Amino acid sequence: MGTRTRRSLCPVELERRRLEAADLFEQGVRQSKVAQVLGVTPQAVSLWRRAWAEGGRQALLSRGPGGSPYLSAEQERELEGLLRAGPAAYGWEDQRWALARVGVLIEERFKVRCEICGVWRLLDRLGWSWQVPEVRAVERGEEAIAAWRTQTRPAASRPRRPPPPAGGFASRTRPEPG
Repeated sequence: MGTRTRRSLCPVELERRRLEAADLFEQGVRQSKVAQVLGVTPQAVSLWRRAWAEGGRQALLSRGPGGSPYLSAEQERELEGLLRAGPAAYGWEDQRWALARVGVLIEERFKVRCEICGVWRLLDRLGWSWQVPEVRAVERGEEAIAAWRTQTRPAASRPRRPPPPAGGFASRTRPEPG
């Protein structure tokens, strides 16, 4: 039997495999043989055997879906409405949604705690971008920006190199055509 990856198996299949390992443990089969028969790593079998030794077959049963808790489709729609209201509606003075702020909002409203990376993936899935604000800062000074572009930037920039002569540059490693 070849090795299988965990991603390709559903929770029911994973549980079935752990219970099959329990049957083999009860028969006294060595851990290395169990790993070979079930197509898993010896480390996984070691963890299963320890759990089985401490809690029997019950310890190998599925405990439900793993990973981070998810918001339902209805909760995601509600979150989008909350985000559209803006951060000021929830006590933040500036108009920027930070990932941590969205995480706080999700936890307070839906009682679901998300890691920052989970918030980022959720916002990405909902079509929100964290890179570009929709509105410009109120403090933005258009005259100062125009002056910087026309006066300060050109003065601070390095002058461009002159174009090469018509015949090109001479090089010791590559003789000039002639």
